[in-house]
Formats: sequence, C-alpha cells, structure tokens
Amino acid sequence: MSFFDDLAARIEDADTVVSVGLDPDLDRLPEEVRDHDLPRWAFNRRVIDATHEHAAVFKPNAAFYEDAEGWRALRETVAYAHGKDVPVLLDAKRADIGNTARQYADVLEYADAITVNPYLGEDALQPFLSQEEAGVFVLCRTSNPGGMDFQHLELAAYDRRLYEHVAERAAGWNDEYGNIGLVVGATAPEELEELRDRVPELPFLVPGVGAQGGDAEAAVQYGLNDEGVGLVNSTRGIIFAGEDSPEWARAAGEAARRLKNRLNEHR
Repeated sequence: MSFFDDLAARIEDADTVVSVGLDPDLDRLPEEVRDHDLPRWAFNRRVIDATHEHAAVFKPNAAFYEDAEGWRALRETVAYAHGKDVPVLLDAKRADIGNTARQYADVLEYADAITVNPYLGEDALQPFLSQEEAGVFVLCRTSNPGGMDFQHLELAAYDRRLYEHVAERAAGWNDEYGNIGLVVGATAPEELEELRDRVPELPFLVPGVGAQGGDAEAAVQYGLNDEGVGLVNSTRGIIFAGEDSPEWARAAGEAARRLKNRLNEHR
C-alpha cells in the first residue's frame, strides 16, 4: 500500500486528521528525561504513548535530530510510532540535484513520507517521487509571514502567483507518480480555499493551527481532499502543552485529544 492509502486507513480507524509534531527542543525538555542516554527519544516515547490514539501521523522535524545522538533518537522514534500503527512524516524540506538528492531520499527507507522543496524543479525531486510507496509533501504556501517574499510573486507568463504555479505543477507530477501532497499553511485561509479549488485531489499538510494561531475550520474544510484525506499539524501546542508541569505527558495527550475533537467538528 502507498503512504496515502495507509494514511486514509489511519484517518478512518482513529477518526482523526491530527499530525503531532515531534520537535524535542533540548532546552525545553523536562528534567526527568534530560539524564537519559537519548533524552529526545525518552521525551518522544512519552509523547507518543500519550497522543498516539489521537494522531493520524507523527511529524518529526529533521532539524531537531541532526547530530549523531539525534539520528539515533529519530530512528527509535520512528520504530516506536510504527509499533503504535501510526505512520511517520519526516519534515525535512529536502531537495538537491544528482547524487545529493539520492542521498537525501535514502531517509525514506525508514520514514513513510517527507516534505520537499520544489525550488530546484522536478529532477531534484525525482529520487523522492520515484519511491511509489512514500508520500511526498511539496512546500507550496507556507504559514510564516516571510513566505510572501517569493511565494506571492506574480508570474506574468502564467497569470498566476508562484505558489499557485507550484500547486499546479505538483498536481501534474502527481498524475505521473501518484504520491504527492502539498504543504499549505492555516494562517492564510483564503489562499487555502483557493488552492483547494485548483487541486481538489491533492492531500494537504496544514501547519499553523497551534502556536501560530491559524484557522482550524479552514484547515479542515480546505485541507482535506475530495476523499477526506489530509493532515492538520500542531507541534508546540501539543508536546509543550504542559511545559514545567510534572504531568507534561498527560497534558500533551489532552491537547492532542482536544485538537482532534475541535477539528472533527468541521469534518
């Protein structure tokens, strides 16, 4: 089965579209896990135990694991999530050319999906796209304010903005490869709606509903494709919901449950 087949089954079985971000910032980890051999893994394990029944996917960001102990912690995290029957989307925003792209794509040997940057074009993404069982989420309209620096540029030759062109190119690639989604932030609901109209078939990964204060209703209404498949991510709003509390893991579970119920109101 492909990633998106697995994701659709997970969404139905767990009745959730929540993506739980796993970004274990070492400076914010609870004291009780800091002395562990792999503190990021110890933290993630507790979060996974508390949130897995509410998670459609776990989404670790590679930036929090890019050292020797971090990669060990990431591998343990992925294996543990799989043991809970939850797929893993690695937020790595990779892309490059030639051998470098192929090396980056090797990470899909253990993660189920990945985020990629389309700036270098199709040949840079081909090593990811060619892995038919993997999911590939293409950055399109991001949730940060600086996304407008380039994503909103008007393309006179195509009579559309750059992010709109990215969406339509991604839809074309999906016709060939069949494993593509888009990253579209919840902080611009009008653009989220417009993109859904352009590419009704593509699942979206929608960040920004947690600490960034994005529109949860729009994230669900326009983030899911015509088959009800898509993801709405929260990271800090879940994993650090109980920061400085001895009940931090339980607080993470409660935050994931609340977000699931809040999103389900609009499904």
